Amino acid sequence: MSFIFGGGGGGGGGAQPASGTQVSIAREAPEIESRKLGLYDQALKLAQSPVQLPAYQVAAPPPLQQAGFTAAGTTGVGAGALTSGLGALGSGATALSGAQTLAAQTPTTAGLAPYMNPYQSYVTDEINRQAQMRTNQLGAEAVQSGAFGGARQGVAEAEIERARLNQVGLSQAGGFSQALGAYQRQQQLGTQTGLQAAQGYAGQAQAYGGLGQAQQGMQQRDIGSLLQAGGVQQQLGQQALEAQRMTTMTRQYEPYQRLEFMKGLMTNLPTGQSAMTATTAPGTNPFAQAVGTGIGAYAAYNMANRPASNINIGGAGYKP
Repeated sequence: MSFIFGGGGGGGGGAQPASGTQVSIAREAPEIESRKLGLYDQALKLAQSPVQLPAYQVAAPPPLQQAGFTAAGTTGVGAGALTSGLGALGSGATALSGAQTLAAQTPTTAGLAPYMNPYQSYVTDEINRQAQMRTNQLGAEAVQSGAFGGARQGVAEAEIERARLNQVGLSQAGGFSQALGAYQRQQQLGTQTGLQAAQGYAGQAQAYGGLGQAQQGMQQRDIGSLLQAGGVQQQLGQQALEAQRMTTMTRQYEPYQRLEFMKGLMTNLPTGQSAMTATTAPGTNPFAQAVGTGIGAYAAYNMANRPASNINIGGAGYKP
């Protein structure tokens, strides 16, 4: 709006033309002006009110991710299997050592005794009894023939003794041979059993070791799966928090966007102007000149201090 004040002074003599006082006031249409003032008031109110921005939030680890953290902190997985494997190795070493010791043993009389024929003494006794009976019969025959104590009797008795000793030796040798064979078979069996036991324990130890490693590998895979799935859940939760924050921010800034929208509308609205003009007639009448000047001043004051009522973004009609 603009104010134009023009004035001239009176002069003496009729040759100088007299000039009057003219006040012109140009302004926008009242309804447009009212809406713009309303927009300004709302903009001022928004500028004086701080925007409450939502705080950033971090999604908490979901249960799957927490389970992965817990599993990662668990130690000693597979230790039981490894301990059992070590025990099997120890038992295998003991069995192998026993087999080697047994294989290196030399048979002795005491060692062969458990394998001797328990009836060997009866066989020897029977041989001795038979030899004694032959000797007694030989002596009886020598007495009957009157040759007791003779050389023939001595030779015959020596032959009986030789035969006895031969039979006893053969019997004992057979028993010893049988005992030695039984001892050696038992020794071989014990050695093979020990070796087989050692091999079995070694296989158990290897199996336990593989089991322990498998348990550890399964734990690592489980941890990876839990952390991966939990990470996806956490990302989804974080995205939800970010979406919630953006929604809140959009709501907080919505009045500013609405105000900017209305500003665009007001800028593109066709505007019209109204004017008010007060003019005093030329002459030297001081009263008329004062009245014209007062009307112009009043109009200017009224335009500068006119209140706007019921102003909002939608705009209420201006009531001058």
